[in-house]
Amino acid sequence: MYNKENYRRIKREFQQKHFAAEENMKAHRAEAERMIPELAEIDRALAETGVKIFGAAMQGKEGLEERIAKLRAENEELLAIRGEILASHGYPRDYVNIHYDCPLCKDTGFTEGGKSLCTCMKRALTLAGYESSGIGGLLETQNFASFSLDYYKNPKEHEIMRRNLEEAEQYVKIFSDRCANNILMFGATGLGKTHLSTAIAKAVIDRGYDVVYDTAVNIFSDFEAEHFSRSYQNQDETKPTDRYFDCDLLIIDDLGAELSNQFTVSCLYNLLNTRLNHGKSVIISTNLTYGDITKRYTARVSSRLLGEYHQFHFVGTDVRMEKIRG
Repeated sequence: MYNKENYRRIKREFQQKHFAAEENMKAHRAEAERMIPELAEIDRALAETGVKIFGAAMQGKEGLEERIAKLRAENEELLAIRGEILASHGYPRDYVNIHYDCPLCKDTGFTEGGKSLCTCMKRALTLAGYESSGIGGLLETQNFASFSLDYYKNPKEHEIMRRNLEEAEQYVKIFSDRCANNILMFGATGLGKTHLSTAIAKAVIDRGYDVVYDTAVNIFSDFEAEHFSRSYQNQDETKPTDRYFDCDLLIIDDLGAELSNQFTVSCLYNLLNTRLNHGKSVIISTNLTYGDITKRYTARVSSRLLGEYHQFHFVGTDVRMEKIRG
C-alpha cells in the first residue's frame, strides 16, 4: 500500500504535531495561571474530575447515572466560569484548551485506538504519494475527467479510444497489490498515452497505493549509475532502483527511447520478470510497434510484453497539435 518512506515520514510528522499541540496547551495554561492566579484552583478541580468519576463508580451501580450526571454538570460549570474569567482578562474563552488540527484523531493520524488511519492522515499520504510518484505536476490536470474523446473524430478511432478510457477506469476499480494487472500502451506521439497513464496513476494513488512513474531513460540511467557505483556494495543498503521493484504500480513511460544495449535489456527483463513473479503491476507506454519490440529486445522480454500485458492501441491524430491549433 502506501509508500513506506512516505508513511514513516507522515507518521513522524503527526506525532510531532500531536506533541506540539499538547506543549502549546501547557504553555498557554502556565501563562494564564501566572497572569490570573485564580485559574490554578479551577484547573486543579477540573483535573480531579476523572478521579471523582472513578470514585462514583466504586460506590456501586445504584444511583451511578445520577452521580455521573452531577459530576458532569459541575465540570461544565467550572469550564464556563474559567471561560468567563479568561474573557474578562482579554483572552479567548478556550485559550487554555488543547487545539488539534483534527479533533477526530487528535493529530495522531489514527482512530479506533490506533487501529484505523484517520481521513486526515490518508489525505496527507495521498498528497505525499502524488509527489513521490514523479508526476506531481501532471496529476493536477491529467485525470479521467479531463481526458476528452472529442479529439478523436473518426468514428472507428473514437470507439477504440472510448474503449481504452473505459478499460482504464475499470483497471483502477479492480487494482490490487496482490495480483499483477499489466498494460502495454501502443501508439504514436501525442495520442494520449501519457494522459491516460497519468489518470490511472492518480486514481490508484487516491485508493492508497504506492505508484512510481518515470521514463525508461531515467529508469535505466538509475540502474546504470547504481551498477557502476561503489556506493551500493552493501546488499542490505537501500538503493535508488529499489522503488521500481517495491512500488504497487510501476509506470514506465516512452519505452524504446532509452539506449538499447545488453545491459539495459537485461535490466528490463529482470525488472519485468521480478514484478511479474511478485504479482506487482506495470504499465508501459511506447511508440514502438510489435515488430520494433521483437527486433529491439530479446525473446524473453518480447514474450512478456506481448504475451503477459493487456494491450491498449492509441489511434488518431496528434492531440497536442490539435490543442495548439485550437
